[in-house]
Order: sequence, then C-alpha cells, then structure tokens
Amino acid sequence: MVSEAAASVIEALKSILGERLVTGQSVREHHAHDTSRLAPHMPDAVAFPKTEEEVQAIVKACAEHGVPVVPFGVGSSMEGHTIPVKGGISLDTREMNQIIEIRPEDFIAIVQPGVTRKQLNNELRATGLMFSVDPGADASLGGMASTRGSGTTAVRYGTMRDNVMALRAVAGDGSVLKTGSQAKKSSTGYDLTHLFVGAEGTLGVITELTVKLHPIPEAISSAICAFETVRGAVEAVIATIQYGIPVARVEFMDEVAIAAVNNYSKLGLKVAPTVFFEFHGTPAWVGEQAKIVEEITREYGGLDFNWSADADERNRLWQARHDSFWATKAIKPGYDLYTGDICVPISKLAENIVAAREDIDASSMTGQIIGHVGDGNFHTAYLMEPGNRQHIEEAETMAKRLVERALADGGTASGEHGIGIEKLKFMRAEHGDEAVEAMKRIKRALDPRGIMNPGKMGDKG
Repeated sequence: MVSEAAASVIEALKSILGERLVTGQSVREHHAHDTSRLAPHMPDAVAFPKTEEEVQAIVKACAEHGVPVVPFGVGSSMEGHTIPVKGGISLDTREMNQIIEIRPEDFIAIVQPGVTRKQLNNELRATGLMFSVDPGADASLGGMASTRGSGTTAVRYGTMRDNVMALRAVAGDGSVLKTGSQAKKSSTGYDLTHLFVGAEGTLGVITELTVKLHPIPEAISSAICAFETVRGAVEAVIATIQYGIPVARVEFMDEVAIAAVNNYSKLGLKVAPTVFFEFHGTPAWVGEQAKIVEEITREYGGLDFNWSADADERNRLWQARHDSFWATKAIKPGYDLYTGDICVPISKLAENIVAAREDIDASSMTGQIIGHVGDGNFHTAYLMEPGNRQHIEEAETMAKRLVERALADGGTASGEHGIGIEKLKFMRAEHGDEAVEAMKRIKRALDPRGIMNPGKMGDKG
C-alpha cells in the first residue's frame, strides 16, 4: 500500500519525468534486491532521470514529503546497498549514461554516473588509455564510487577511492555540491569527494564523476600456478609483493573454486589452491617479472607455472575468475550464496585464509575462498539450502568469526563489498562509538530529513 506522502511524490514526479517514472510491478521488483541473499523490499516507484536537474527535482520532492530515495546503478552490489528497506523512490541512473568529456592529455574522463566501466573503456580504445578499476561485473561508475569498489587490478592501480578526482552530487536537502578538481593534487578544504566515495548513497546522489585514466600497457602477460597448500599459495603472493614486483593482478582461488570454474567455464585447471598473475609493461619487462615470480613460487610449493602472452588465453582465464560467483552457485543449483569479504594487512593474510578454510571444512556446508590477495583482500562464499536453519546459523557464525579475526589483526570488515545492510553490525567494533556518532552527524548535516537510502550507514551501526 503506497503511503499518502509517496503518492504525492509520485504524482509530482510524473509531470517531470513522464514515462520515466514507473510504478509497474516488474520494474519495482527488479529494484527490490541486489545480488545478495538478503530479503527484497519493493520501492513505491522507480525514477529514471537523465539530468542533474531532474535528480535535484526528485530529491527536493522527496525531501518535502519525507519519502526515501535509494540510488541504483546496475544492481550488482552484494550487501543489500540498493534494497529500499523503507520503500520510497528507487532512483535508477541508467539513463544518465553520457561520457561528457575525455581529456587524454590530462589522463581524465568526465562521465555521468550511469556510464559503465566497459562502456568507458570501449570509448577509450583509440586514445591508448584505460579506466583501470575492474570489479568483475559491468558495474556503473556511480555505483562503483558509491560503494568504494575495487577489484582485480587494485593491487597496482588502486580502488575507486584512488581513481575518483572530483564529482558532483545532489545532497539530501536538494543542494548540488561540486567537490574536488581536475588537478592532480589539492590542499584546499575538506576532502568532500572521498566523503561521497563509499557513502553508499546515504548522503546524496552522485551526478557526475571525474576519473583517472591510465596508459594501456605495451605488453600484457598472464601466468597461473597451482600450489600444494593454501598457505604456500598465499605466502608466495606475499613474497612477490614484498620483493617489489609491480604485478597488475594477483588472484587466489582455492580448490573448491577451481573445481567450480572448471565445470562452469569448461576449463581443465588442476584442482588445487591456485594463483593467477598478470604483468604489465614492455615485452622484456613482463617476461622478467614472470621469470622472477616463477622462481618465488617454487620456494612455496608451486606445482607448475604456466606463463603466456596470448591475449585469448589471458581473457579466457580472467573471465573464468570473474564468473566465479555464478560458478559457485552452479555447484548446488537453487541454493543461496552467503558471501562476505574482509581485508587484512598482508602479513596476516595467510593465517586468515587458512582459518577461514578450516571453518568451512568443519561445517556441514560447501564453501569456497577467492581473493585479491595482492592487497590483503579475500572473499568467502557459503552455499546454503533455502530454509535450512542449520546452514543459516553456521554461515552467520563463520561470517562473524571471519570479521572478528580481521579486526583483531588490524583489518576491516569489508575490503570492497561495503556495508549495505549486512555489515552494519560491525561498524562500532571496527570504528568505535565516537567515529560512528561522527558519521551520523555528517549524515544529518547533508541529509536533514533522513531520506537518502535510510536504514543504512548514518542511521544505524
């Protein structure tokens, strides 16, 4: 049942958006969930603005009536970020998909938030530049910024925190904020840009981003190496990083994950703890990097080391890594996937992954571990039979232990998935009461009516 306030907003927005204000069941259902296992909640309507002015009109109307606004990119988040737990308007940015300007000489691009990473990189091909952040899904840049996303290339090129230079956003009171600049550095004012990067839509709606670009490397090569043990695989990665090899990607997959992608992506990889490497540079330099890393892997129980500069082979392997989520779900069709991620100092990585694997092995569930191990970040996934209370309890216990170990080692409850709904309960343990209360004060200052993605950060935690 639509509230009187929501009905008033819907009526007001129809005159502004016309057919781009949708109340149909199927569209609302699509915006009721993300890729997590969390329960869906229906928005009252879905808005598809094309301009910043339309976003401002939506937010002002919602602020006037106290109706929630929940920004939505492509829905690939994994902790319930875009679930409208209190209804209201789901603000979908897919129509805000214009690449406003590419400036190769300054290594920047200015885009609307609905532009996806693949869309931008396709446009950049002729310039010899690339946008580096690769979370796997073809996510929108606005969504990636809002969740402070990263991915497989973060070990070399950084996360969204490192690659967003400036932005424009409509705050919860309807005001438009311009943050940052196009200069490589600045020492003026509060860093409002990175306040919005990672705010998960709780402070406002990002309407424009200025992002960094990087040269496409002259040569790219990849390597894959299976190991005798999980610890050996992770310690080889740690040694590679400590040796100073500037690997562009370094990814870990345990034996369960390897078996899953073999089946799903039709590969024939050895079923063992495995590390994928990628090297960028000149042809001579990528070969030298591969040679050094091969020598390192031998010291830690590497069973083989296969190196290739073939682009098709490289793309096939990385696509298999990106398909890991769906490959894991395919192990037991119909089961739910309880996912999580933490990040720890790299010196603590091996013991945390080994402990996580031991937890899974001691449970009644099937689960796997993958990770962007070059920067201390790894992911767990547990397969739960729907309605199975034992599975739910075991998964929740393992997820809690995963985070507790990370925090005890100076790490974080999430390296890249974010907080959303599921990890609100860890905010005080990680940041302390004073910091969480400061976040709430910031939320009230920028969103005085509490309409921006309510029930998430800044409201709870």
